[in-house]
Amino acid sequence: MINFHSLYNRYFDDVYRFSFWLCGSASDAEDITAETFARAWIMRGELRARSLKSYLFTIARNLFIKQQRKNRRLHPIDETLPDSQPGPVEIVESRLELEITLRALQQLPEVDRTVLIMRAQSGLSYEEIAQSTGLSISAVKVKIHRARLKISLYKSKMEDSIDESNS
Repeated sequence: MINFHSLYNRYFDDVYRFSFWLCGSASDAEDITAETFARAWIMRGELRARSLKSYLFTIARNLFIKQQRKNRRLHPIDETLPDSQPGPVEIVESRLELEITLRALQQLPEVDRTVLIMRAQSGLSYEEIAQSTGLSISAVKVKIHRARLKISLYKSKMEDSIDESNS
């Protein structure tokens, strides 16, 4: 019966060299080699090859393939890419803009607010809005245009007053 120490000493160089040529990395080859001997020792009663050396190479190759599959799922993080998540400043600004927009929307007459929401939020055509509200198509276009201008003007005034209060 062969002991682990003699198995390791006899085949270490061959398995390490084989692993190194497979992966091209000394540290990965060391890991594969160590794992190869550990698995071979645990499974020592189940030799599945004609020679012990080929059995060790088979284990090393399978470990390499397993490592490659695992590495394919891992993608290095590109440090040059900006973070797509908004930061705290952007979150506060967008919430403030939403609040101002909602206030501006509430300042509009109900029919103007209705046609603007139908167009902007629901994506209805001018014809569908006209049919739904009983207005002419040209009246719908005018109301939407004026509502957008009023909201824009209101937002500008609110932003100016916020800037003045911060200074």
